[in-house]
Amino acid sequence: MSKVGFIGLGIMGKPMALNLLKEKVDLLVYDLNKEAVEEVTAAGASAGTYGEIAAQCSIIFLILPNGDISKEVLFGKSGLASAMTSGTIVCDMSSVTPVESQECYHELAKIGVGFVDAPVSGGEPGAINGTLAFMAGGDQKDFDALMPCFNIMGSSAVLIGGSGSGSVTKLANQIIVNNTIAIVSEAFVLATKAGADPLNVYHAIRGGLAGSAVLDAKIPMIVERNFVPGGKISINHKDIKNVVNTAHSLDVPIPYSAQLYEILQTLKIHGHMNDDHGGIVQYFEGLADVQVKKTEE
Repeated sequence: MSKVGFIGLGIMGKPMALNLLKEKVDLLVYDLNKEAVEEVTAAGASAGTYGEIAAQCSIIFLILPNGDISKEVLFGKSGLASAMTSGTIVCDMSSVTPVESQECYHELAKIGVGFVDAPVSGGEPGAINGTLAFMAGGDQKDFDALMPCFNIMGSSAVLIGGSGSGSVTKLANQIIVNNTIAIVSEAFVLATKAGADPLNVYHAIRGGLAGSAVLDAKIPMIVERNFVPGGKISINHKDIKNVVNTAHSLDVPIPYSAQLYEILQTLKIHGHMNDDHGGIVQYFEGLADVQVKKTEE
């Protein structure tokens, strides 16, 4: 495999880059956080500028906070597009809108550069364990070229369709995940307020139809009052805002997700943006004046 560029060494990007290094991928990295760069270079990567990454790498991964930043990295002054050559493939793993992904795809196509939108699901644990799910949109040949890296960083990768399809799928994923966390939160606040032990309630229902990956991932954290982020509320707040904006542009009513966005807005006002998204429970706890927590033994 030729040299690979990796831009964005945050809560997700850093462990993903480290997994690539474990498999001896020749990695050239960049991030504004110099400590993150130092940690990844200590593991075997080289540090580079946008220009160096664009000139030396045939595959470049981005995982950045939002679409505006992705577009700035690609097309801004001294951005990647100014130095990339035809045949390079850019894979944006950031959670952005389908429109933003399509804009990048068409702009890069003008200079012969491929673009795949491939947001991920699995949170920080999936990034660390190399079990992420990639939801991709773009051309088959570009997707195929990225598969060796996808196989290192994740346990599944699916090409959904053309450009923007991966971003659409991530929005659908976030609707399901975040609304499920909210409903689980509402249910367990009710059970706790009624005097039931929330951990016993969890064990009673997890094997039935109410059981889910969300239930298994979040209730053990919630009852321990552990809101150390695997996926920050701030990221999910941004994703649900993208859901609302995209749905409205398509004339798709989304009553549950619109209400969820207001719940996330409330959590933002109360200083919970850096909590794990299991911390959504705190909105419902505030309404009922109760905490979902482990019963003292």
